[in-house]
Amino acid sequence: MDDTAALVRAAADGDAGAWKELYHRYSGLVWAVARAYLPTPADAQDVAQTTWFRFAEHLTRIRDPDKTGAWLASTARNEALRVIRTSGRVIPVSDVGLMGFDVDERSPERLLLDAEEADAEAERAREVWAAFEEMSERCRRLLRVLIASPRPTYQEVATGLGIAVGSVGPMRGRCLKRLGVLVARRGVTGTSRDFE
Repeated sequence: MDDTAALVRAAADGDAGAWKELYHRYSGLVWAVARAYLPTPADAQDVAQTTWFRFAEHLTRIRDPDKTGAWLASTARNEALRVIRTSGRVIPVSDVGLMGFDVDERSPERLLLDAEEADAEAERAREVWAAFEEMSERCRRLLRVLIASPRPTYQEVATGLGIAVGSVGPMRGRCLKRLGVLVARRGVTGTSRDFE
């Protein structure tokens, strides 16, 4: 089934396959919107779960099922803002994860070369994320949502972030250009196409 409205109707009628397809299509978007507003993955996960719960509650009452992505994005945004309002706390966030190495049977030479390559890539990632953190909150939110998988539509992005649809593309371009400048200032190697 490709028609979103038909999937919503089928899910409302109890079709588990339709529900699974809706979740597959939109879980990345819901997560990205929640994470764009909330500093901790745990809070974002709570918001994502609440968003899906709200969707299940309203499944039979959604006015325009073709805009399910926008409905989910808007709900995730509202839930994230509710968490921010009620938590009364600000937690610093870093997107740089911890790196771990699995035990394997590579030769010591290969392990050393691989570790050096991994260190170089990790350093590049740290520099890119540091540049990302220098950007405005608005740009960081937009870029986080745009990288959701599967890729959200501009309508879904706009709804999730509370901005006009027509501003998504130009804003994306400005934000990526700014990120490219910040990354270049840090001396990170790579092509400028990485940020287009």
